[in-house]
Amino acid sequence: MSTQEPPDLYRDTYVRYLGYANEVGEAFRALVHVNAVRFSYVVACSYVMADANHKGQIAAKKSDESNVTKNRMIAMADTVVWQGLASVAIPGFTINRLCAGTNYLLKKTASLPVGVRRWTTTFVGLGYKHDWCK
Repeated sequence: MSTQEPPDLYRDTYVRYLGYANEVGEAFRALVHVNAVRFSYVVACSYVMADANHKGQIAAKKSDESNVTKNRMIAMADTVVWQGLASVAIPGFTINRLCAGTNYLLKKTASLPVGVRRWTTTFVGLGYKHDWCK
Protein backbone atom coordinates (compact mmCIF):
# COMPACT_ATOMS: atom_id res chain seq x y z
CA MET A 1 0.00 0.00 0.00
CA SER A 2 1.38 3.42 -1.00
CA THR A 3 1.53 6.31 1.46
CA GLN A 4 2.32 8.79 -1.29
CA GLU A 5 0.09 11.88 -1.29
CA PRO A 6 -1.96 12.64 -4.42
CA PRO A 7 -0.55 15.32 -6.73
CA ASP A 8 -1.29 18.92 -5.83
CA LEU A 9 -3.82 20.17 -8.39
CA TYR A 10 -2.44 23.72 -8.30
CA ARG A 11 1.26 22.90 -8.38
CA ASP A 12 1.68 19.49 -10.04
CA THR A 13 -0.79 19.65 -12.95
CA TYR A 14 -1.39 21.85 -15.97
CA VAL A 15 -3.67 24.05 -13.85
CA ARG A 16 -0.48 25.77 -12.63
CA TYR A 17 -0.13 27.43 -16.03
CA LEU A 18 -3.12 29.64 -15.17
CA GLY A 19 -0.73 31.45 -12.85
CA TYR A 20 1.24 32.51 -15.93
CA ALA A 21 -1.76 34.17 -17.60
CA ASN A 22 -0.77 37.69 -16.61
CA GLU A 23 2.75 37.15 -17.94
CA VAL A 24 1.33 36.20 -21.33
CA GLY A 25 -1.04 39.16 -21.11
CA GLU A 26 1.86 41.52 -20.40
CA ALA A 27 3.85 40.09 -23.30
CA PHE A 28 0.91 40.67 -25.67
CA ARG A 29 0.14 44.16 -24.30
CA ALA A 30 1.51 45.81 -27.48
CA LEU A 31 -0.87 43.78 -29.65
CA VAL A 32 -4.14 43.48 -27.71
CA HIS A 33 -6.64 45.79 -26.03
CA VAL A 34 -5.82 46.69 -22.43
CA ASN A 35 -8.92 44.77 -21.27
CA ALA A 36 -7.34 41.53 -22.49
CA VAL A 37 -4.32 42.26 -20.31
CA ARG A 38 -6.59 43.04 -17.36
CA PHE A 39 -8.46 39.78 -17.91
CA SER A 40 -5.14 37.91 -17.82
CA TYR A 41 -4.62 39.36 -14.33
CA VAL A 42 -8.10 38.20 -13.31
CA VAL A 43 -7.18 34.66 -14.41
CA ALA A 44 -3.82 34.70 -12.60
CA CYS A 45 -5.27 36.18 -9.41
CA SER A 46 -8.13 33.68 -9.47
CA TYR A 47 -5.56 30.90 -9.69
CA VAL A 48 -3.71 32.32 -6.66
CA MET A 49 -6.94 32.59 -4.65
CA ALA A 50 -8.03 29.05 -5.59
CA ASP A 51 -4.61 27.71 -4.59
CA ALA A 52 -4.80 29.61 -1.29
CA ASN A 53 -8.23 28.15 -0.58
CA HIS A 54 -6.94 24.67 -1.38
CA LYS A 55 -3.93 25.07 0.92
CA GLY A 56 -6.24 26.38 3.62
CA GLN A 57 -8.46 23.31 3.31
CA ILE A 58 -5.45 21.02 3.60
CA ALA A 59 -4.21 22.88 6.69
CA ALA A 60 -7.66 22.70 8.26
CA LYS A 61 -7.85 18.93 7.72
CA LYS A 62 -4.45 18.44 9.35
CA SER A 63 -5.26 20.63 12.36
CA ASP A 64 -6.77 19.69 15.68
CA GLU A 65 -10.15 21.28 16.46
CA SER A 66 -8.73 24.13 18.54
CA ASN A 67 -6.46 25.47 15.76
CA VAL A 68 -8.48 24.85 12.58
CA THR A 69 -9.28 28.48 11.76
CA LYS A 70 -5.86 29.79 12.76
CA ASN A 71 -3.97 27.19 10.72
CA ARG A 72 -6.28 27.65 7.74
CA MET A 73 -5.77 31.43 7.76
CA ILE A 74 -2.01 31.12 8.12
CA ALA A 75 -1.81 28.68 5.20
CA MET A 76 -4.03 30.86 3.05
CA ALA A 77 -2.14 34.06 3.86
CA ASP A 78 1.19 32.36 3.18
CA THR A 79 -0.03 31.14 -0.21
CA VAL A 80 -1.57 34.48 -1.20
CA VAL A 81 1.58 36.40 -0.31
CA TRP A 82 4.10 34.08 -1.92
CA GLN A 83 2.03 33.01 -4.93
CA GLY A 84 0.89 36.59 -5.42
CA LEU A 85 4.48 37.78 -5.51
CA ALA A 86 5.92 34.82 -7.43
CA SER A 87 3.10 34.30 -9.93
CA VAL A 88 1.56 37.74 -10.41
CA ALA A 89 3.39 40.80 -9.08
CA ILE A 90 7.08 40.25 -9.77
CA PRO A 91 6.89 38.52 -13.18
CA GLY A 92 4.10 40.83 -14.37
CA PHE A 93 6.07 43.94 -13.45
CA THR A 94 9.29 42.52 -14.89
CA ILE A 95 7.75 41.56 -18.23
CA ASN A 96 5.87 44.85 -18.43
CA ARG A 97 9.08 46.84 -18.00
CA LEU A 98 11.08 44.51 -20.27
CA CYS A 99 8.51 44.93 -23.06
CA ALA A 100 8.22 48.68 -22.54
CA GLY A 101 12.01 49.02 -22.65
CA THR A 102 12.28 46.83 -25.73
CA ASN A 103 9.59 48.82 -27.51
CA TYR A 104 11.28 52.10 -26.56
CA LEU A 105 14.69 50.95 -27.75
CA LEU A 106 13.33 49.59 -31.02
CA LYS A 107 11.40 52.80 -31.62
CA LYS A 108 14.51 54.94 -31.02
CA THR A 109 17.17 52.80 -32.71
CA ALA A 110 15.56 50.64 -35.40
CA SER A 111 13.51 51.69 -38.37
CA LEU A 112 11.05 48.82 -38.11
CA PRO A 113 7.40 48.97 -39.11
CA VAL A 114 5.04 49.31 -36.13
CA GLY A 115 3.70 45.76 -36.53
CA VAL A 116 7.17 44.22 -36.58
CA ARG A 117 8.19 46.28 -33.55
CA ARG A 118 5.10 45.18 -31.61
CA TRP A 119 5.57 41.51 -32.46
CA THR A 120 9.26 41.71 -31.56
CA THR A 121 8.33 43.24 -28.21
CA THR A 122 5.81 40.43 -27.67
CA PHE A 123 8.35 37.71 -28.46
CA VAL A 124 10.87 39.28 -26.08
CA GLY A 125 8.22 39.26 -23.34
CA LEU A 126 7.28 35.65 -24.05
CA GLY A 127 10.94 34.64 -24.11
CA TYR A 128 11.50 35.98 -20.62
CA LYS A 129 9.68 33.06 -19.02
CA HIS A 130 12.22 30.39 -19.91
CA ASP A 131 11.03 27.66 -17.51
CA TRP A 132 7.51 27.05 -18.87
CA CYS A 133 8.36 23.51 -19.91
CA LYS A 134 9.48 22.39 -16.47
